[in-house]
Amino acid sequence: MLTQSARRRLARLGVAGALVAASAVATPAAAEPASDGVLVHANDALIAVGGVQRYVGLFAAADGLPEVLTVTVERSAVTGFATVVPAEDTTGCTATGTVLSCATTATRLENDGLLLAVTAKGTAEPGDKGDLVFDLRQKDGPSVVTTRATVEVGAGVDLRAQDLWRTTAAPGETVRTPFGVANVGDTTVRETVLLLSTVPAPARRHGNCSYRELSGDQLTVCRFADEIPPGAAVQLDDSAGLRVAADSWAPSTQFGWALWFTPDDYEEFTASLPTDGWQRGAGRDLELVPATDTLARSLRQTDRTPWDNSTRVRIDVTGDQRADVAATGAHLPGAVGATVTARIGYVNNGPAMINTSGPGGIETRARVVVPDGVTVLTAPEQCAPGTGETPTGTHGEPGGRIYFCEWHEVTHKGDAVVLPFDLRVDELGGAPGAVQLRHYEVAEGERVADLNPKNDSAPLVIRAAGGNGGGDGGSLPITGGSTGLVAGIGGLLLAAGVGGYVLARRRSTRFVA
Repeated sequence: MLTQSARRRLARLGVAGALVAASAVATPAAAEPASDGVLVHANDALIAVGGVQRYVGLFAAADGLPEVLTVTVERSAVTGFATVVPAEDTTGCTATGTVLSCATTATRLENDGLLLAVTAKGTAEPGDKGDLVFDLRQKDGPSVVTTRATVEVGAGVDLRAQDLWRTTAAPGETVRTPFGVANVGDTTVRETVLLLSTVPAPARRHGNCSYRELSGDQLTVCRFADEIPPGAAVQLDDSAGLRVAADSWAPSTQFGWALWFTPDDYEEFTASLPTDGWQRGAGRDLELVPATDTLARSLRQTDRTPWDNSTRVRIDVTGDQRADVAATGAHLPGAVGATVTARIGYVNNGPAMINTSGPGGIETRARVVVPDGVTVLTAPEQCAPGTGETPTGTHGEPGGRIYFCEWHEVTHKGDAVVLPFDLRVDELGGAPGAVQLRHYEVAEGERVADLNPKNDSAPLVIRAAGGNGGGDGGSLPITGGSTGLVAGIGGLLLAAGVGGYVLARRRSTRFVA
């Protein structure tokens, strides 16, 4: 079960993720582009009498905004049924009547946002509804952009799921997943939505579920039209299961989440998610057992205590299966003044996949030493310059002598990670460079060895044109089935909570000598 503080952090990251997603698609579903091109978003909040605090987060892309800002929040439309105050770690706000005035910066709005805590008053009635109006303006200046967030009171229900579901499986094995949920409130739950975020893929694709794979994470959304009366508990039928990938690192641990929503809470959740890339299952519907008939209601429902309706999924992968990751350098012909492209990186020789999120496996990073006598004109977005064993610059920054490169995509046997560097030849005959791999255990971040440490380093050499050397930009064998060949895609999201929480899957770079 996620703690309330963890959920709040995820809420903040979720809205930021919506901005990222909106900027990457043609028609943003959540963020609002103003007439002057400013991208701004504030999520809606569905609350219940007696329920927990919900959070409205205001985020904005810094481009097009003055750095020093004042944000005013007009609360008059909601003060009759809800309390809206700055969250405990939101600073710089003062209240005058129904208006909050918050001093902030464009950088803060983009990175941390402005978070407000929203609670239903005891006198609130289901169906009460109003908008918070956000006005962003330059300090002591005119308004730059406005946006709104809707606060609505729903009929409170209370779902609860088991805290942890754990099992063991070998690579390639399928395990049953009888994930369940109980109605521990006093109101019938009319419908439910189940969101699964797991490393193993679903064993079957059901007709009432939609599926999406992203950066090695398997996302599944299933809708159920069954009522759950007070005191009743239901679980997935026998057709539900997860299949551990045959190339899983073993032993290792693969984690996930099973999260239950009311449909209205889930709609609030999806307001911060991109909607493209999902595929509907073609098999029979996944069912809840026991099930009841559907009874339509017009009143929206929201979970009073969403902190306890999620199940942590843990599968301990048994066996002994690891991987050999080989560095790939380049021998390039060049002339003084010429620009050459070095396509370097590494190849996973298998048998296990790497760069997964579960403990026990490895993440592979590359330390690139630039040859003497050349200048880096362009560097990949996955690589940052630094010194020794520590990155100190920004990703994609040119001019470095040593680069530290990270890769966030799951890399299977035969997949090649390609890192293109454009190099200007200033002089020939200098000391060669190198591609040096570093492997880290996922959970602890400790330096570990792969199956064959002898091929963890490869030279990067610039020779005079016409001499010895390949000259094709590098000898990296690009495989047709690789999931690691799309530069810069990274992991966009890992669904990790209730009510619009999205965790952008970003791993920190770690280089240990």
